[in-house]
Amino acid sequence: MLTYPDINPIALSLGPLKVHWYGLMYLLGFAAAYWLASMRTKKAGAVLTGEQVSDLIFYGAMGVVVGGRFGYVLFYHFDYFLQNPLWLFNIWEGGMSFHGGLIGVILALILFARKSGILFFDVADFTAPLVPIGLGAGRIGNFIGGELWGRVTDVPWGMVFPGGGPLPRHPSQLYQFLLEGVLLFIILWLFSSRPRPRMAVSGLFLVCYGFFRFVVEFFRQPDLHLGFLAFDWLTMGQLLSLPMIALGIAFIIVGYRNYPATENSRQQRG
Repeated sequence: MLTYPDINPIALSLGPLKVHWYGLMYLLGFAAAYWLASMRTKKAGAVLTGEQVSDLIFYGAMGVVVGGRFGYVLFYHFDYFLQNPLWLFNIWEGGMSFHGGLIGVILALILFARKSGILFFDVADFTAPLVPIGLGAGRIGNFIGGELWGRVTDVPWGMVFPGGGPLPRHPSQLYQFLLEGVLLFIILWLFSSRPRPRMAVSGLFLVCYGFFRFVVEFFRQPDLHLGFLAFDWLTMGQLLSLPMIALGIAFIIVGYRNYPATENSRQQRG
């Protein structure tokens, strides 16, 4: 068994203001996305210009925060929301959902694409490889905060988490960091480094994230108030990931059937 590094979740205190590591991880994710997006605009045939990157990150950040909060409340605490609708705005209490954040980002990218006169899937394909760094950083924030720990285990790297009881558990946050953060970034960055059909990069993101999340849910402790939702083993995270996988496969098939990989999307504005 490994010893959990009991790090103070508050990185910095300035009087009444407390800066949490989780919040810093969000900032790190947005900063990394900005840097990577700026690099991609320098490639020949890039969909966005350097001047548009700031707007893209702003729209994306709003989608993550608003969508993530709405998703957490509606997917995981809808009963509590019905009893106290104003709880939706208690963002200081924490609570974010990836799947809600994904929906929020999609809506934000639709608005950005319309504003910029660029096809939505050109923007989505450009944006998808920027996302994993933020996902990985967020999981490190979960680990430091001692939340979203895994199921009880006897593996040598199991850890006893504060609030998780006396038994060692899978450090599932680190599994997600490696799969959703590191591995997903490598896959998408390498795949998108060469011309691909429109929709293919977005589709691969959905398939890979959905698959990785589905697998990790076997090691992650289900939400106590939800438990297993289907067949006594499917969790909410798995149920929400299945449509992602199916939609991603459909995007890839449609993309390869309908769009040539060498198409210069900057000439296809509308």
